[in-house]
Amino acid sequence: MNLTFHAIADDASGQPWLRLYRHLWPAYRQWYLRDGFLARPSFLACRRALEVHMPELVPIWARRVELAGGGDVTARFLSLWCPPAYDSACSQAVWPGDEPMLVRNYDYSAKFFDATALLSRWGGQSVLGTSDCLMGLVDGLNESGLAVSLTFGGRRVVGEGFGVPIVLRYVLETCRNTREAAAALARIPTHMAYNITVVDATGDRATVHLAPDRPALVTAAPVATNHQPGDDIRDHAFQSATVERERYLLSRLMLHEDPPERFISAFLRPPLYSLAFNRDRGTLYTAALHPRRRTLSYRWPHAQWTLSMDQFIPGQRQVHYPTLRAAVY
Repeated sequence: MNLTFHAIADDASGQPWLRLYRHLWPAYRQWYLRDGFLARPSFLACRRALEVHMPELVPIWARRVELAGGGDVTARFLSLWCPPAYDSACSQAVWPGDEPMLVRNYDYSAKFFDATALLSRWGGQSVLGTSDCLMGLVDGLNESGLAVSLTFGGRRVVGEGFGVPIVLRYVLETCRNTREAAAALARIPTHMAYNITVVDATGDRATVHLAPDRPALVTAAPVATNHQPGDDIRDHAFQSATVERERYLLSRLMLHEDPPERFISAFLRPPLYSLAFNRDRGTLYTAALHPRRRTLSYRWPHAQWTLSMDQFIPGQRQVHYPTLRAAVY
């Protein structure tokens, strides 16, 4: 399997983002309407949800809708208010060394992956991250020195809330440090369960466990995989080996003094690295986010690509993925 990763910088014209939208919209539209047109909230409900929970994001959302031509389905989709249910895996941890660093594996389906690093300045500060659902991000950092990434929380409960990628976008558009990010994450509803890890340039960190059926839980945990505190171990946990991955990461933090490159390389090997592409759970990339340097470094077993917010160079990389039919995780 091969994927082409792109790095693009949007500008005031919005044309770079519009080209991304035109390329990906047919697939996203099909996914968004897979349960029927009436299964998704109305335009007014989507706009109202943004106004109530993330008002600072409304002008950014309205501008994307305008650029895309103003369609009703596009507007509802870009709000990510009550989107179709989905899940994934992923692992993430904050390196305990001198310089703040958040490392994560993104384990997901290549069929529903933007494969795009996007640098933007849509609101008050520059944001660099991995694009998802065109408006959202699955990880990234901002010019204030705040880095954030997500993992699926493991429980398939679905409720009224936002798809989490737009919540990460909101955090990076509006927050400057971990304290502000944790407060924002704790008050914004998500439609499924997610674990969000945040670290800022001072090294202050938090992991916020979000779910639609219970209050958010803010912790200082340096590690998150695919379960939440107090959960029973259910099918997804067994299938994704979430406990084993969490224990492995905790052991690396507690029993090793890894230099940064060795810590990153641990994500490129089992039990963290997954070849389960046949079950839409393969590791599409490892990312090392440096909030103090303001860089995002993509890693693969035999390649890497580092992007700097301050010296951003657009481009593309072809990535080849090995496959293993009988992969357990």
